Amino acid sequence: MKINQNHPWNVSYPEARAIQQTLQKQVDLTDHIALSSIMTVAGADISWFRQTNLAFVAVLLFSYPDFSIVEEVFCTEETNFPYRSGLLSFREAPPLIKAFERLSRVPDLVIFDGQGIAHPRGLGLAAHMGILLNVPTIGCAKTKLIGEYEPVGHEKGSMSDLFYRDEIVGKVLRSKTGINPLFVSPGHQIGIENTARVVLSCCKNYRLPEPTRIAHNMVNEFRRKEL
Repeated sequence: MKINQNHPWNVSYPEARAIQQTLQKQVDLTDHIALSSIMTVAGADISWFRQTNLAFVAVLLFSYPDFSIVEEVFCTEETNFPYRSGLLSFREAPPLIKAFERLSRVPDLVIFDGQGIAHPRGLGLAAHMGILLNVPTIGCAKTKLIGEYEPVGHEKGSMSDLFYRDEIVGKVLRSKTGINPLFVSPGHQIGIENTARVVLSCCKNYRLPEPTRIAHNMVNEFRRKEL
């Protein structure tokens, strides 16, 4: 898989924020694909080795909607950018790029364990990677980074708009009855409403959508075997 564009990663915090502000202008929130047209979905996740800079990466390509694994890529990569709230992509994108470059097929859509536009500068991991990969991407996070929302209904499928600075930036989605909701937001080439529909369609018997849930489990198994 070819990377659409790239930029320096070994940068200062102010330089990283400036890059985010520049790339955010490229974010496209129009729907480039309909739910009925999706044939493949990729899930990506990273597992870190304790307090080191060694990242273990998994990118899995699934058929949709049955979620059979079509292709899987695992790799390791060191990154020197420390964890910093709002700048996660500068730590996680370089090892993810290495994995996506090894993917032989271009997915119709990618779901990331992170934020999309629900981010202080509108460029979370999913939005950042969407621009670099030039494919539709979704951020599906377990916790809120920014914004306010009304209480979400108890039943699966209930959702509430996530607001930030008086704008809707995503959905707070109950993916399983009685379980804490997910914070989903578009990354690139997809709109907010379609983002929620896609994530909900990917959630079966668990809180997390199948692509990122399975990627999470498999990357942790990969890390254990490698170590």
